[in-house]
Amino acid sequence: MLELLNATPRLTELVDPAQDFVEIASGFAFTEGPAWQPAIRTLGFSDLRGDARWSWQAGRGAVLEAHPAFKVNGATVDLDGSVLLCEHVSSSVVRVRADGAREIVAFHYQGAYLNSPNDVVVRSDGSVWFTDSNYGRWRHVVGVERPFELGFQGLYRVPSGGGEAQLMAPRDEFEQPNGLCFSPDESVLYVDDVDDLKAFDVRADGALGPARVIRSGMGNAGSDTGSPDGMRCDERGNVWVTARDGVWVFDPAGELLGIIRTPEVCANLTWGGDDWRTLFLCTSTTVRTLRTLVASDPGARHG
Repeated sequence: MLELLNATPRLTELVDPAQDFVEIASGFAFTEGPAWQPAIRTLGFSDLRGDARWSWQAGRGAVLEAHPAFKVNGATVDLDGSVLLCEHVSSSVVRVRADGAREIVAFHYQGAYLNSPNDVVVRSDGSVWFTDSNYGRWRHVVGVERPFELGFQGLYRVPSGGGEAQLMAPRDEFEQPNGLCFSPDESVLYVDDVDDLKAFDVRADGALGPARVIRSGMGNAGSDTGSPDGMRCDERGNVWVTARDGVWVFDPAGELLGIIRTPEVCANLTWGGDDWRTLFLCTSTTVRTLRTLVASDPGARHG
């Protein structure tokens, strides 16, 4: 059975606690970057510390796709089905098309190289939004140690059709921006920081309003139980965030519905499967699934 912490009855409307996680792949150093590709019924994910990119299919299991892989962290599927990857080693957001062709989406801001892009999402207008923490420049296990060129960690947008990366929040807004996702109607953008979950109202012109903190205290400095990292919205607008002890679930008003404890530190998650009710979780040395009673945000079902 699942172990639920601080759970309200509303959490059991989203997930059946009588089930358990299903392990679908194991033997990794630290899994990250899950991205479901519906056209080929495949989950792509990375072993960040192992510097490898993998794919998984039901009945086939996990297959190595690339090694080395520029230490990919976050990933998502673009509107056309291509995959967007955040590469720590290259300090780039890269698009990989179905035929394997690579395109650079973003690698610099105002003439300076980005730090190490962390996570990425795509809005319905085709714009690419990503966070740029600096872990990949000073933690060699997840990147390559090298000098910093930017003096801040930011949140960016690349317009539909490409172009220069645009800074979308004040330079001093984040300590280490991480996971991000839009609400189903794209009126709110959620972004993780070191210990917090923040929300920004999205204005009609695509600009962001000031940040408001939805929840603090989601990490645990000095421990190995996890910190705010990947996130996704479900079809009801609830926000599922990987953080201390597992997956924290919030309703659209920011109320904590409960925490689903995971067997290992959970760094990221995404929905997939034919009905979009299979939650794929990157749990350190493993990848696991969990069936949910709610499906993913329809707007995030690309490919």
